[in-house]
Amino acid sequence: MPDLTKVQDRLEVRFTDPSLLQRALTHRSYLNEHPEHTLEDNERLEFLGDAVLDFIAGAWLYHRFPEMDEGQLTRLRAGLVRTEALAHFAQTLHLGDALLLGRGEDESGGRRRISNLCGSFEALVGALYLDQGMEAAQAFAEPLLGPALQDILRRAADKDAKSLLQEWSQARLGQTPIYRTVASEGPDHAKEFTVAVIIGQTECGRGVGHSKQAAAQLAAQQALSAIEAGEIVFDAAD
Repeated sequence: MPDLTKVQDRLEVRFTDPSLLQRALTHRSYLNEHPEHTLEDNERLEFLGDAVLDFIAGAWLYHRFPEMDEGQLTRLRAGLVRTEALAHFAQTLHLGDALLLGRGEDESGGRRRISNLCGSFEALVGALYLDQGMEAAQAFAEPLLGPALQDILRRAADKDAKSLLQEWSQARLGQTPIYRTVASEGPDHAKEFTVAVIIGQTECGRGVGHSKQAAAQLAAQQALSAIEAGEIVFDAAD
């Protein structure tokens, strides 16, 4: 059994009802091997914590970005509460070390398993919500969101326009953009290339640059802007 006092010290929280914390740390595999254990496993708390975290992340983003539209807020919230992100929070808090696992689950790497870590974090937030309410759950979870958001934004910024356009095109249309050099002008030492990007039968953008790669990036950026603005609409034939 984990020392709940030490766990609370590490989490910097104090439960009025420590049995809620113990339940949040109890994996179903433990109960399968210990039927005498009186508490239920953490799966119902996971369900509750998932809903609480959706609200916390949504409210936090809503107040942090007052000018951001619904679609962008939704994408950021999804990034903050995805399984891998919540598992990382659990790793930061060393929740894996405190889990009650069955022997087989433990020996097969259950303390490092992404699904277990994510579930334990959701259950912990659900338990804290039941114990002390939404304000306490927010105070606990929100400090973790800032660094996670910076990572999401940094990874998005690291993706170039061609990569973003390809991801969009493959996900929405099942097609890969094609880049064609349609013009090449000027002397060899100062040549300018014009590159068009085509998806299906539709030319989506053009870019001009001193290299084909630079021109292709500008073409992809123009295509993304046009798609976002609704200037280009794809039909079933494209």
